[in-house]
Amino acid sequence: MTGNYDPLTQKEPPSGQDHCASYWAATAGPGPRDAGELMGEETCDVAIIGGGYSGLSTAYHLAREQGARVTLLEANRPGWGCSGRNGGIARAALGRLSPKALVAKFGLESARGFHAEMQAALGSARDLIAKCPVDCDMQSDAWQKVAFRASDVALLKRTQKDLKNYFGQDTSLLGAGDLAASHYRGAEAHAALRADDGFGVHPLKLAQGLQQLAQTAGAKIHSSSPVIGWQKHQNEQVLITPVGRLAAKVVVIATNGYGGEGILHPALHERTLPVISAIVVTRPMTLAQKAEANLVTDDPLVDTRKLLHYYRRLPDDRILMGGRGPIAEDPQTLQASRDHLLAVVERKFPALKGIEAEFFWWGWVNLTQDYLPHLWHVQEDPGVFYAMGYCGTGVAAGLHCGRRLAEHLGGGAELPSWLNAPMPPYRLPTLRRLGQRFMFRWYRFQDSQ
Repeated sequence: MTGNYDPLTQKEPPSGQDHCASYWAATAGPGPRDAGELMGEETCDVAIIGGGYSGLSTAYHLAREQGARVTLLEANRPGWGCSGRNGGIARAALGRLSPKALVAKFGLESARGFHAEMQAALGSARDLIAKCPVDCDMQSDAWQKVAFRASDVALLKRTQKDLKNYFGQDTSLLGAGDLAASHYRGAEAHAALRADDGFGVHPLKLAQGLQQLAQTAGAKIHSSSPVIGWQKHQNEQVLITPVGRLAAKVVVIATNGYGGEGILHPALHERTLPVISAIVVTRPMTLAQKAEANLVTDDPLVDTRKLLHYYRRLPDDRILMGGRGPIAEDPQTLQASRDHLLAVVERKFPALKGIEAEFFWWGWVNLTQDYLPHLWHVQEDPGVFYAMGYCGTGVAAGLHCGRRLAEHLGGGAELPSWLNAPMPPYRLPTLRRLGQRFMFRWYRFQDSQ
């Protein structure tokens, strides 16, 4: 656990830490070795800051397919941030815009291109998982959006219609009886929209497998090596760590929610809103509990709340329940978040009343002002790129953006036009946390109606 860290107020994330005490860390194994702390001076073609999915994917694809000399700097351990802490739900998603919002923003033809890019992102995830030298515990080949109240069934029907009319995507609308018979019996399950473009995965095993792929391809990975300074000498970028210096022609920033406010580059200043996402994992269900709830599905599930819950049955019959966490990392509010998520498990699955939580953890998710991720070549500094802003959809999106960025850097391929734009700055940036408080209260009010 990081404890009392806020990326908006602290220039540097914690460094030299092991993985947080999550279910993933408890079941992933020790992970591969890396090159350790950067010491002394090194040079490379491309330096990558951040050892999550985006950074590791960029490193792998650049080294394996483009033959570049790549060095990755991670403040802690590869997969330490949200890439090793998330709920393990991979979907064909790039940000959080609905089908109708995509069409309104891009126009129909460009929105169709964006939707195809979303599907390609899931393809990138599948491809990398297939190549991983470790079993990433993939589950299901579909995911569900569940109406937690009766009035939201109409929302699912509209979404299904939009997906078909705009993008030609077929989905299934499951009624409450269908859910109870074939997936699970419980409350807050009035209907579900089921799509075949998602799956569950062990996120830390995926990060560890991707690290092995990158290192085998020739990328060099330094853990415990936070970037605490950055200099530029003509066309050379120099990254400074506590006991080392790394010179590169190109730098890729892939820190997402853990970069710190503007410490790395001015292009990131006042353009992100890191928020906490928290997860609880229960002890395994008993056979009687599983039978009473008929909890046989291993589809990842997401409800229709504004402050949504994401949940799924894990391979060992535990229940993972995640959702928006508190504003800050203080013990009292984090304990309340843990208790709330466990209560949500009992509310959604009454048969599990009294089940204990064996794991609880959290991590920082990066929200952008336009709810889209961004792959951007900083115009005022042509040796700098960034890939971030996944808004909670970073499993497939982060892997895919790393691939696309490597194709651009090594082979000259154009970056996807829908993502190739600078992150827009937040209005009234000094009030971001205050705005977040009001937003959460408004969303809670809407969810209570």
